[in-house]
Amino acid sequence: MRNHDSEFDKQAQLRQDAETRLRQGAAPPSRGWTVGADALALLYRLASAPDSAADALKLLSELQTHQVELDLQHAQIEADRQEMAQALTHYRALYEFAPVGYLVVGLDGQILEVNRTGAELLGAKQGGLAGQPIAPFFARDSRPAVLGLIEAFREGAQGVCCAVASSDRGSGANPLRITASLPPGGEDVLMIVSRCEASPV
Repeated sequence: MRNHDSEFDKQAQLRQDAETRLRQGAAPPSRGWTVGADALALLYRLASAPDSAADALKLLSELQTHQVELDLQHAQIEADRQEMAQALTHYRALYEFAPVGYLVVGLDGQILEVNRTGAELLGAKQGGLAGQPIAPFFARDSRPAVLGLIEAFREGAQGVCCAVASSDRGSGANPLRITASLPPGGEDVLMIVSRCEASPV
């Protein structure tokens, strides 16, 4: 009931804003919407008859008000779209340039998504990781721990962490720590990979 009242209030406020803008001559520019031929013909017939001229003016006013409402809605939708696009860009930058590695891994062990730091820690190029199995990007002795972590989520775990080492690609193996979780109802494992000083196990 509260949502219905809120929506009604929004529509009432929109109508009031449209009527105010029409009175003040401050209506937003038309988005190219025009009155159809049938509506124009009806308006002409009503305006031509003295008894219905007042109805024609009322209908024309209603059409104008409704068009302004549509224009205001369109402007708000566009503003919301731009705001969401800016927010997405902002949070995407935070994700990409985070000082730790972020990975999204399926319960089958396949990498679905990884940020730049994650790719660097795994000693690989970011663009070529999606669809690859995650285990080979860690040292041979660490692979059972990585696979065991994913298996734990398949068995219902909600949060797991382990110490591992990266593979010896590039500059050699590096001690890493994986902290992972499975969102409620989720099918993808969310991993944070960071450097650590502890010896891998």
